[in-house]
Amino acid sequence: MGKFIRLKKGFTINLAGKAATKVSEPPPAETVAIKPSDFQGTYIPKLLVKEGDAVKAGTPLFHDKKLEKVMFTSPVSGEVVKVTRGEKRKLVEVVVLADKAIEYASFKKYTVSEIGNLHAEDIKEQLLASGVWTNLVQRPFGILAEPNAVPKAIHISAFDTAPLAPEYSILFKGQDHFFQVGIDILKKLTSGLVHVNIHTASDLSTVFSQAKGAEVNKFSGPHPSGCVGVQIHHVDPINKGDVVWTINPFGVIQIGKLFLQGIYDASKLVAVTGSEVTTPQYVKTVTGASVRHLVGGGVSGDNVRYISGNPLTGTNVGKEGHLGFYDHQVTVLPEGNHHEFMGWILPGGNKLSVQRAWGLFSFLTPGKEFKLDTNTHGEPRAIVQTGVFEQLVPMDILPGHLLKSILAEDIDEMEALGIYEVIEEDLALCEFADVSKHNVQEILRDGLELIRLS
Repeated sequence: MGKFIRLKKGFTINLAGKAATKVSEPPPAETVAIKPSDFQGTYIPKLLVKEGDAVKAGTPLFHDKKLEKVMFTSPVSGEVVKVTRGEKRKLVEVVVLADKAIEYASFKKYTVSEIGNLHAEDIKEQLLASGVWTNLVQRPFGILAEPNAVPKAIHISAFDTAPLAPEYSILFKGQDHFFQVGIDILKKLTSGLVHVNIHTASDLSTVFSQAKGAEVNKFSGPHPSGCVGVQIHHVDPINKGDVVWTINPFGVIQIGKLFLQGIYDASKLVAVTGSEVTTPQYVKTVTGASVRHLVGGGVSGDNVRYISGNPLTGTNVGKEGHLGFYDHQVTVLPEGNHHEFMGWILPGGNKLSVQRAWGLFSFLTPGKEFKLDTNTHGEPRAIVQTGVFEQLVPMDILPGHLLKSILAEDIDEMEALGIYEVIEEDLALCEFADVSKHNVQEILRDGLELIRLS
């Protein structure tokens, strides 16, 4: 049995528009897209297809010139209809017009007993060729896992505490066998343990409770307790020179399906959430599906923001955009492109704040769901040390000082202040609470890249 960790620091943002348990199955997505920008560490993607090419689910679309063995593959079968490039011809996305019935590329299938005899190199070869490898994220830096590395541990967060996050007991219902096989395979890729981290207050699925061969750690506490970086910090911290891999449960299940069925199966459930969604629910779709397909016509109003992911760390993709590779959630919120006179100081029952001085009513009604827009109520200014960041991050680091050291480009100070232990999602709550209105996540990424490329 693993550790039991109680976290007190943090703050749970209770928003209106959480997905109901209803699962909808609309017609198949018309288009899907794979975007290099979804993957940290891919800087020179090399295109392997052209417009008009026919592909199957699992056909490579591009790879990175630095990691030539890591293939980024199509989630569906169909025709490549659009290749979008940006400045200096940088690859932005590859769009595939999907077939009504998916045809899969064929990979080698194994029985459970055969999987037990597989070597790490055989496993890596299949994961790399199929595109399933891209589910593995390496800490520090939150980049694609390096195929030649041997991590000291692999961590799987089996719950999500972000605003409007989907319930994992719904997302992965009935996937017990594939998850277990995925665990068995991952154990062969690490010199240490595979950790499955669960929350004591979540509706625990049998997918996780019956998993064997993994160290199960229990957590309690508000957001960001669901962030795998926070979990790693309390279970087995990352020091300079350490390598740790993380993967979400969907990726583990994909591994199981790849080896048992010999296919790259990108089908998934996505939670369509937000106060502007008329019927928040779960939708059956595939990785990279179009947002228009997911939300349909069920949005109230036109002045809204379509986010792939959650409100804290998600990407503004617009209604014509596509679901991010790692996302299981689409959020639609009111756009905050309006001016509210003295909006930051006037009291009101619909204001949410992590500080009682500005959000007293939110503390008096802890169960209330808030309808918030994207307005930041101000512009960037000098960093003000309020001590709030330290109350929101349940880790033994000083977020405010870390951010200042990044802005000063002081690498030694960054390392001393724990930059190797965090990526954007771990400090996203600080950006929400920052009275100085800085892009905390962007600053942190700049610091991580400065160290990684230096």
